Amino acid sequence: MAMQSGISASEQLLASFQTFVADTTLRGLIVDIQKEALVLQEIIHVAGTFEDDLRQLDGLIQDSHPAYILLRRYEAPTAALVAVAYVPDTANVRQKMLFASTRNTLLRELGTELFAESLFATTKAELTAEGFQKHDHHNAEPAPLTEEERSLVQVREAEAEASRGTSTRASHVVGGVVPFSDEALQALANLKSGTPGGGFVNLVQLAIDRETETIVLANASSSAIGDFTRLIPDDAPRYSFFVFKHVHDGVEVAPIVFIYTCPTETKIKDRMLYATCRNSVVNTVERTVGLKLEKKVEAASATEIGESQLLEELHPKRELNNGFSRPKRPGRR
Repeated sequence: MAMQSGISASEQLLASFQTFVADTTLRGLIVDIQKEALVLQEIIHVAGTFEDDLRQLDGLIQDSHPAYILLRRYEAPTAALVAVAYVPDTANVRQKMLFASTRNTLLRELGTELFAESLFATTKAELTAEGFQKHDHHNAEPAPLTEEERSLVQVREAEAEASRGTSTRASHVVGGVVPFSDEALQALANLKSGTPGGGFVNLVQLAIDRETETIVLANASSSAIGDFTRLIPDDAPRYSFFVFKHVHDGVEVAPIVFIYTCPTETKIKDRMLYATCRNSVVNTVERTVGLKLEKKVEAASATEIGESQLLEELHPKRELNNGFSRPKRPGRR
Protein backbone atom coordinates (compact mmCIF):
# COMPACT_ATOMS: atom_id res chain seq x y z
CA MET A 1 0.00 0.00 0.00
CA ALA A 2 1.43 3.43 -1.01
CA MET A 3 2.32 5.84 1.79
CA GLN A 4 0.02 8.88 2.02
CA SER A 5 1.50 12.31 2.80
CA GLY A 6 -1.54 13.80 4.60
CA ILE A 7 -1.55 16.75 2.16
CA SER A 8 -4.88 17.72 0.58
CA ALA A 9 -6.13 20.02 -2.20
CA SER A 10 -6.69 23.67 -1.32
CA GLU A 11 -10.07 25.35 -1.87
CA GLN A 12 -8.37 27.52 -4.51
CA LEU A 13 -7.25 24.46 -6.49
CA LEU A 14 -10.63 22.74 -6.25
CA ALA A 15 -12.45 25.84 -7.56
CA SER A 16 -9.90 26.36 -10.36
CA PHE A 17 -10.16 22.74 -11.36
CA GLN A 18 -13.97 22.93 -11.66
CA THR A 19 -13.55 25.92 -13.97
CA PHE A 20 -10.90 24.05 -15.97
CA VAL A 21 -13.15 21.04 -16.50
CA ALA A 22 -16.00 23.21 -17.79
CA ASP A 23 -13.94 25.66 -19.88
CA THR A 24 -12.63 24.04 -23.07
CA THR A 25 -10.50 27.12 -23.84
CA LEU A 26 -8.17 25.99 -21.06
CA ARG A 27 -5.50 23.43 -21.90
CA GLY A 28 -4.23 22.64 -18.42
CA LEU A 29 -3.22 23.43 -14.87
CA ILE A 30 0.13 23.14 -13.14
CA VAL A 31 -0.11 22.19 -9.46
CA ASP A 32 2.51 22.58 -6.75
CA ILE A 33 2.77 21.63 -3.08
CA GLN A 34 3.13 24.61 -0.77
CA LYS A 35 2.64 24.81 2.98
CA GLU A 36 1.32 21.25 3.18
CA ALA A 37 -1.37 21.86 0.53
CA LEU A 38 -1.91 21.27 -3.19
CA VAL A 39 -2.16 24.69 -4.83
CA LEU A 40 -2.62 26.08 -8.34
CA GLN A 41 0.63 27.40 -9.81
CA GLU A 42 -0.13 28.10 -13.51
CA ILE A 43 -3.02 28.07 -15.98
CA ILE A 44 -2.35 27.01 -19.58
CA HIS A 45 -4.64 28.31 -22.32
CA VAL A 46 -5.47 26.55 -25.59
CA ALA A 47 -3.38 28.06 -28.39
CA GLY A 48 -3.38 25.21 -30.90
CA THR A 49 -3.52 21.44 -30.90
CA PHE A 50 -2.61 19.38 -27.87
CA GLU A 51 0.80 18.66 -29.40
CA ASP A 52 1.35 22.36 -30.15
CA ASP A 53 0.41 23.43 -26.64
CA LEU A 54 2.90 21.05 -25.05
CA ARG A 55 5.61 23.52 -26.09
CA GLN A 56 4.29 25.92 -23.43
CA LEU A 57 5.38 23.53 -20.67
CA ASP A 58 9.09 24.12 -21.23
CA GLY A 59 8.91 27.63 -19.79
CA LEU A 60 6.43 26.78 -17.03
CA ILE A 61 8.14 23.87 -15.26
CA GLN A 62 11.60 23.75 -13.75
CA ASP A 63 14.42 21.32 -14.42
CA SER A 64 14.80 20.35 -10.76
CA HIS A 65 11.43 21.03 -9.14
CA PRO A 66 8.52 18.53 -9.26
CA ALA A 67 5.01 19.49 -10.35
CA TYR A 68 1.68 17.96 -11.19
CA ILE A 69 0.48 18.79 -14.72
CA LEU A 70 -3.20 18.36 -15.57
CA LEU A 71 -3.87 18.50 -19.31
CA ARG A 72 -6.96 18.39 -21.54
CA ARG A 73 -6.01 15.89 -24.24
CA TYR A 74 -9.11 14.09 -25.52
CA GLU A 75 -12.34 15.37 -27.05
CA ALA A 76 -14.64 13.41 -24.78
CA PRO A 77 -17.47 14.30 -22.39
CA THR A 78 -15.76 12.27 -19.66
CA ALA A 79 -12.18 11.13 -18.99
CA ALA A 80 -10.78 13.81 -21.32
CA LEU A 81 -7.87 14.68 -19.04
CA VAL A 82 -4.36 13.42 -18.46
CA ALA A 83 -2.53 13.75 -15.14
CA VAL A 84 1.26 13.88 -15.19
CA ALA A 85 3.44 13.61 -12.10
CA TYR A 86 6.63 15.37 -13.18
CA VAL A 87 9.40 14.43 -10.73
CA PRO A 88 12.88 15.21 -12.12
CA ASP A 89 15.78 12.96 -11.17
CA THR A 90 17.63 16.08 -10.02
CA ALA A 91 14.96 17.01 -7.43
CA ASN A 92 15.94 16.53 -3.80
CA VAL A 93 14.93 13.33 -2.06
CA ARG A 94 12.33 14.96 0.20
CA GLN A 95 10.51 16.49 -2.77
CA LYS A 96 10.53 13.20 -4.65
CA MET A 97 9.00 11.37 -1.71
CA LEU A 98 6.45 14.14 -1.09
CA PHE A 99 5.18 14.28 -4.69
CA ALA A 100 5.18 10.49 -5.06
CA SER A 101 3.13 9.98 -1.90
CA THR A 102 0.61 12.75 -2.73
CA ARG A 103 -0.10 11.70 -6.31
CA ASN A 104 -3.04 9.44 -5.49
CA THR A 105 -4.53 12.03 -3.13
CA LEU A 106 -4.58 14.64 -5.90
CA LEU A 107 -6.41 12.36 -8.32
CA ARG A 108 -8.86 11.14 -5.70
CA GLU A 109 -9.84 14.65 -4.53
CA LEU A 110 -10.21 16.01 -8.06
CA GLY A 111 -12.07 12.94 -9.36
CA THR A 112 -10.22 9.92 -10.71
CA GLU A 113 -13.01 9.23 -13.21
CA LEU A 114 -12.19 12.47 -15.07
CA PHE A 115 -8.70 11.26 -16.05
CA ALA A 116 -8.11 8.88 -18.92
CA GLU A 117 -4.45 8.43 -17.99
CA SER A 118 -2.06 9.03 -15.12
CA LEU A 119 1.56 9.32 -16.23
CA PHE A 120 4.92 9.70 -14.55
CA ALA A 121 7.73 11.76 -16.09
CA THR A 122 11.27 12.59 -15.01
CA THR A 123 12.43 14.82 -17.90
CA LYS A 124 10.99 17.67 -19.94
CA ALA A 125 11.59 15.63 -23.09
CA GLU A 126 8.88 13.21 -22.00
CA LEU A 127 6.40 16.10 -21.99
CA THR A 128 6.92 17.02 -25.65
CA ALA A 129 4.85 15.82 -28.61
CA GLU A 130 7.57 13.25 -29.34
CA GLY A 131 7.52 12.09 -25.71
CA PHE A 132 3.76 11.52 -25.74
CA GLN A 133 4.08 9.73 -29.09
CA LYS A 134 6.57 7.30 -27.57
CA HIS A 135 4.25 6.80 -24.61
CA ASP A 136 1.30 6.04 -26.91
CA HIS A 137 3.38 3.61 -28.95
CA HIS A 138 4.48 1.82 -25.80
CA ASN A 139 0.89 1.51 -24.57
CA ALA A 140 -0.23 0.16 -27.95
CA GLU A 141 2.22 -2.73 -27.75
CA PRO A 142 0.89 -5.94 -26.18
CA ALA A 143 1.97 -6.53 -22.61
CA PRO A 144 4.89 -8.94 -22.28
CA LEU A 145 3.79 -12.50 -21.68
CA THR A 146 4.61 -14.33 -18.49
CA GLU A 147 6.68 -17.50 -18.72
CA GLU A 148 3.54 -19.60 -18.32
CA GLU A 149 1.74 -17.65 -21.06
CA ARG A 150 4.72 -18.02 -23.42
CA SER A 151 4.77 -21.76 -22.77
CA LEU A 152 1.03 -21.99 -23.43
CA VAL A 153 1.46 -20.20 -26.78
CA GLN A 154 4.17 -22.69 -27.72
CA VAL A 155 1.90 -25.57 -26.75
CA ARG A 156 -0.91 -24.28 -28.94
CA GLU A 157 1.48 -23.77 -31.85
CA ALA A 158 2.85 -27.27 -31.43
CA GLU A 159 -0.66 -28.76 -31.24
CA ALA A 160 -1.73 -26.83 -34.34
CA GLU A 161 1.33 -27.95 -36.27
CA ALA A 162 0.83 -31.54 -35.17
CA SER A 163 -2.82 -31.55 -36.26
CA ARG A 164 -1.77 -30.21 -39.68
CA GLY A 165 1.04 -32.73 -39.90
CA THR A 166 3.58 -29.94 -40.43
CA SER A 167 5.46 -30.00 -37.16
CA THR A 168 9.13 -29.16 -37.60
CA ARG A 169 9.94 -29.02 -33.92
CA ALA A 170 12.51 -31.72 -33.14
CA SER A 171 12.62 -33.43 -29.82
CA HIS A 172 15.86 -33.66 -27.95
CA VAL A 173 16.48 -36.93 -29.78
CA VAL A 174 18.76 -36.63 -32.80
CA GLY A 175 16.82 -36.39 -36.04
CA GLY A 176 13.53 -35.70 -34.25
CA VAL A 177 12.63 -39.43 -34.12
CA VAL A 178 11.44 -40.51 -30.69
CA PRO A 179 12.71 -44.01 -29.73
CA PHE A 180 10.25 -46.73 -28.69
CA SER A 181 10.84 -49.25 -25.93
CA ASP A 182 10.95 -52.91 -27.01
CA GLU A 183 7.83 -53.54 -24.94
CA ALA A 184 5.91 -50.83 -26.79
CA LEU A 185 6.99 -52.12 -30.22
CA GLN A 186 6.02 -55.68 -29.27
CA ALA A 187 2.57 -54.60 -28.10
CA LEU A 188 1.99 -52.78 -31.38
CA ALA A 189 3.20 -55.81 -33.34
CA ASN A 190 0.75 -57.99 -31.45
CA LEU A 191 -2.01 -55.53 -32.27
CA LYS A 192 -1.09 -55.78 -35.95
CA SER A 193 -1.06 -59.56 -35.99
CA GLY A 194 -4.43 -59.64 -34.26
CA THR A 195 -6.29 -57.77 -36.99
CA PRO A 196 -8.88 -58.01 -38.41
CA GLY A 197 -10.30 -60.09 -35.57
CA GLY A 198 -8.51 -58.05 -32.90
CA GLY A 199 -7.09 -61.01 -30.96
CA PHE A 200 -7.02 -60.78 -27.20
CA VAL A 201 -5.55 -57.26 -27.25
CA ASN A 202 -7.28 -54.50 -29.18
CA LEU A 203 -6.20 -51.39 -27.25
CA VAL A 204 -2.56 -50.32 -26.83
CA GLN A 205 -1.78 -47.16 -24.89
CA LEU A 206 1.61 -45.47 -25.13
CA ALA A 207 3.12 -42.74 -22.95
CA ILE A 208 6.35 -40.72 -22.87
CA ASP A 209 8.99 -41.45 -20.25
CA ARG A 210 10.33 -37.94 -19.64
CA GLU A 211 13.59 -39.14 -18.06
CA THR A 212 14.61 -41.34 -20.98
CA GLU A 213 12.62 -39.48 -23.67
CA THR A 214 11.28 -42.80 -24.84
CA ILE A 215 7.85 -43.98 -25.92
CA VAL A 216 6.84 -46.70 -23.46
CA LEU A 217 3.92 -49.07 -23.10
CA ALA A 218 1.37 -47.73 -20.63
CA ASN A 219 -1.25 -50.44 -21.07
CA ALA A 220 -2.31 -53.24 -23.43
CA SER A 221 -5.79 -54.66 -22.97
CA SER A 222 -8.96 -55.91 -24.51
CA SER A 223 -11.59 -53.19 -24.55
CA ALA A 224 -15.01 -52.47 -25.92
CA ILE A 225 -15.70 -48.95 -27.14
CA GLY A 226 -17.75 -48.27 -24.01
CA ASP A 227 -14.79 -49.10 -21.76
CA PHE A 228 -12.67 -46.17 -22.94
CA THR A 229 -13.60 -43.98 -20.00
CA ARG A 230 -12.37 -46.68 -17.63
CA LEU A 231 -9.14 -47.66 -19.39
CA ILE A 232 -7.79 -44.41 -20.85
CA PRO A 233 -6.87 -42.08 -17.96
CA ASP A 234 -8.28 -38.60 -17.53
CA ASP A 235 -5.22 -37.27 -15.69
CA ALA A 236 -2.42 -37.96 -18.19
CA PRO A 237 -1.88 -37.76 -21.97
CA ARG A 238 -1.95 -40.97 -24.00
CA TYR A 239 -1.30 -42.16 -27.53
CA SER A 240 -3.83 -44.97 -27.97
CA PHE A 241 -4.27 -47.45 -30.82
CA PHE A 242 -7.66 -49.14 -30.89
CA VAL A 243 -8.88 -51.97 -33.13
CA PHE A 244 -12.48 -50.90 -33.67
CA LYS A 245 -14.28 -54.09 -34.57
CA HIS A 246 -17.76 -53.44 -35.97
CA VAL A 247 -20.12 -54.30 -38.81
CA HIS A 248 -20.51 -51.92 -41.75
CA ASP A 249 -22.82 -52.60 -44.67
CA GLY A 250 -23.19 -56.17 -43.47
CA VAL A 251 -19.44 -56.82 -43.40
CA GLU A 252 -17.32 -57.18 -40.25
CA VAL A 253 -14.38 -54.75 -40.32
CA ALA A 254 -11.68 -53.91 -37.79
CA PRO A 255 -9.88 -50.66 -38.65
CA ILE A 256 -7.17 -49.33 -36.34
CA VAL A 257 -7.87 -45.86 -34.95
CA PHE A 258 -5.21 -43.60 -33.44
CA ILE A 259 -6.57 -41.64 -30.46
CA TYR A 260 -4.55 -38.83 -28.90
CA THR A 261 -5.94 -37.66 -25.56
CA CYS A 262 -4.48 -34.80 -23.55
CA PRO A 263 -6.47 -33.59 -20.51
CA THR A 264 -6.76 -29.83 -20.11
CA GLU A 265 -5.24 -30.10 -16.62
CA THR A 266 -2.00 -31.52 -18.04
CA LYS A 267 1.10 -29.49 -17.19
CA ILE A 268 2.14 -27.13 -19.95
CA LYS A 269 5.55 -28.79 -20.48
CA ASP A 270 3.89 -32.21 -20.84
CA ARG A 271 1.28 -30.87 -23.26
CA MET A 272 4.01 -29.37 -25.39
CA LEU A 273 6.09 -32.57 -25.29
CA TYR A 274 3.18 -34.82 -26.34
CA ALA A 275 2.01 -32.40 -29.05
CA THR A 276 5.53 -32.11 -30.47
CA CYS A 277 6.13 -35.89 -30.50
CA ARG A 278 2.73 -36.82 -31.91
CA ASN A 279 3.73 -36.92 -35.59
CA SER A 280 6.92 -38.82 -34.86
CA VAL A 281 4.93 -41.47 -33.00
CA VAL A 282 2.42 -41.83 -35.84
CA ASN A 283 5.18 -42.07 -38.46
CA THR A 284 7.01 -44.78 -36.51
CA VAL A 285 3.84 -46.81 -36.01
CA GLU A 286 2.88 -46.60 -39.68
CA ARG A 287 6.28 -46.97 -41.33
CA THR A 288 8.31 -49.05 -38.90
CA VAL A 289 5.68 -51.23 -37.24
CA GLY A 290 3.52 -51.31 -40.36
CA LEU A 291 0.15 -50.51 -38.80
CA LYS A 292 -2.38 -48.91 -41.12
CA LEU A 293 -4.15 -46.17 -39.19
CA GLU A 294 -7.55 -45.65 -40.75
CA LYS A 295 -8.37 -42.60 -38.67
CA LYS A 296 -6.67 -40.17 -36.27
CA VAL A 297 -8.79 -38.65 -33.50
CA GLU A 298 -7.87 -36.07 -30.85
CA ALA A 299 -9.72 -35.22 -27.65
CA ALA A 300 -9.12 -33.75 -24.22
CA SER A 301 -10.64 -36.85 -22.64
CA ALA A 302 -11.65 -40.34 -23.68
CA THR A 303 -15.16 -39.50 -22.45
CA GLU A 304 -15.53 -37.33 -25.57
CA ILE A 305 -15.11 -40.36 -27.84
CA GLY A 306 -17.97 -42.74 -28.43
CA GLU A 307 -19.02 -45.40 -30.90
CA SER A 308 -21.20 -43.03 -32.89
CA GLN A 309 -18.35 -40.55 -33.32
CA LEU A 310 -15.95 -43.23 -34.54
CA LEU A 311 -18.55 -44.58 -36.96
CA GLU A 312 -19.13 -41.08 -38.31
CA GLU A 313 -15.38 -40.52 -38.65
CA LEU A 314 -14.85 -43.81 -40.46
CA HIS A 315 -18.06 -43.89 -42.50
CA PRO A 316 -19.29 -40.32 -43.05
CA LYS A 317 -22.85 -40.15 -44.28
CA ARG A 318 -23.24 -39.03 -47.85
CA GLU A 319 -25.76 -36.35 -48.64
CA LEU A 320 -28.47 -37.64 -50.95
CA ASN A 321 -29.28 -35.62 -54.03
CA ASN A 322 -33.06 -35.46 -54.15
CA GLY A 323 -33.21 -33.35 -57.30
CA PHE A 324 -34.43 -34.64 -60.62
CA SER A 325 -31.78 -36.04 -62.91
CA ARG A 326 -31.54 -34.59 -66.40
CA PRO A 327 -33.24 -36.90 -68.95
CA LYS A 328 -30.95 -38.63 -71.43
CA ARG A 329 -30.92 -37.37 -75.02
CA PRO A 330 -32.67 -39.59 -77.53
CA GLY A 331 -30.47 -42.13 -79.29
CA ARG A 332 -27.99 -42.37 -76.40
CA ARG A 333 -27.72 -45.09 -73.81
